[in-house]
Amino acid sequence: MSESRTAEAEPKQTAGTDLHLELSGEGSLRGRLMRALREAIRSGRLVPGTRLPPYRSLAHDLGIARNTVADAYAELVEEGWLSARQGSGTHVAGRAAPHPNQERRPQRRTRRRVLHDLMPSSPDAATFPRATWLTSARRAVAAAPNDAFGVGDPRGRPELRETLAEYLARARGLRTEPDRIMVCSGFAHGLRLLGSVLEGAVAVESYGLDFHRGILEEIGLHTVPLAVDSYGARIDELPGTDANAVLLTPAHQFPTGGPLHPERRAAVIDWARSRGGLLVEDDYDGEFRYDRQPVGAVQGLDPDRVVYIGSTSKSLSPALRLGWMVLPGWLVDDVIAAKGPREMWSGVVDQLTLADFFACGAYDRHLRRMRQHYRRRRDLLVSTLAERAPHIKVSGISAGLHAVLELPENTEDAALQAARRQGLALEGLRPYRHPDSTMRPRDGLVIGYGTPPDHAFAAALDALCLVLPDAP
Repeated sequence: MSESRTAEAEPKQTAGTDLHLELSGEGSLRGRLMRALREAIRSGRLVPGTRLPPYRSLAHDLGIARNTVADAYAELVEEGWLSARQGSGTHVAGRAAPHPNQERRPQRRTRRRVLHDLMPSSPDAATFPRATWLTSARRAVAAAPNDAFGVGDPRGRPELRETLAEYLARARGLRTEPDRIMVCSGFAHGLRLLGSVLEGAVAVESYGLDFHRGILEEIGLHTVPLAVDSYGARIDELPGTDANAVLLTPAHQFPTGGPLHPERRAAVIDWARSRGGLLVEDDYDGEFRYDRQPVGAVQGLDPDRVVYIGSTSKSLSPALRLGWMVLPGWLVDDVIAAKGPREMWSGVVDQLTLADFFACGAYDRHLRRMRQHYRRRRDLLVSTLAERAPHIKVSGISAGLHAVLELPENTEDAALQAARRQGLALEGLRPYRHPDSTMRPRDGLVIGYGTPPDHAFAAALDALCLVLPDAP
């Protein structure tokens, strides 16, 4: 019997909220969840057409992260066990029921080969300054005191915190001192540490990284979306929420682009002061700007009401796992307690090396080179689209390592499917939208132009143009 006839013969199931699954065995939570779902389908407990619970409901029932459920669903859709349609949820796919005696072989997922990587937020790995980094490493290790190789201070090495205080004051307009800086292993680590000492709801931008929202929700903090427009987050919506903290990307809103308007920068500080609240400043792309003057950090307006978080993930490499938190004085002890009595995350040698890299001016020189490098990439992206797809509007290009391509309504899914066929790795705009946002969903592609090597960038743009929808 054909798959289509099997699907027609089985009665459609109504949407339910309860689904019994046992995540037993070894492996990751995602792997165990996928095995449990496959077995439920094989055994007939879940027949074709059964609508599965939404990500959030199943995650809550199983006590796991929503992203874990979303990733498992997506992989099972790729394998053909499930089907997903925008607006109608996720269902068990129509498939022929296996014969009871049929030998079952392990299912292997075939992944499409990625020929062109245009995923956002990734730097060009080939440009890592290996020679100057090695020079700094040798110099830093030779000059390090003996206690540097003992039990690590959870705040991080003083050499790095001192150079960070100087650099951030000079380049980003921060007001701080070394004792209020804590080294972490990147933005996500810093956000998790901070979230563990916060209480109440956290306001976030309606468009932003679901990964960051997921961290806050895993900790138990409810997130409240703020609308986003061409001036950044709508700060005027904050007083109507029950949030005690707000997470923003003021230097360059991710992913839609553009800095937070000066009036809104002042307004969020006024809100924090009046409520006794906190602004968590993700200095996303603060160092990469092309067509505008530098935008200083909001932290400089009120160091007692802002937590500033930065990292080397885009400026140097995500492989370094180095970041920093600039904390209000009243939060330092709480965050140190949350991190633990010793450094277990960031290696001392890398901290010492980065301190020297700042102090000798190599970091500034590297950033200047990279601004020119990424600006050329961005200009080629914009000019190629203007020539070959002039009906596609490009936004968010004044800073950062990505651009947003605005698509006609209801064309995002088709563009993503075409991209997979071309071996093109990129992301759609809709997954960045907060599920509770009242903003109208937008169709678009988020295109990173940092990752491909120079010799492959033009070919990646050619592939991109092939997947874009035609002009209306």
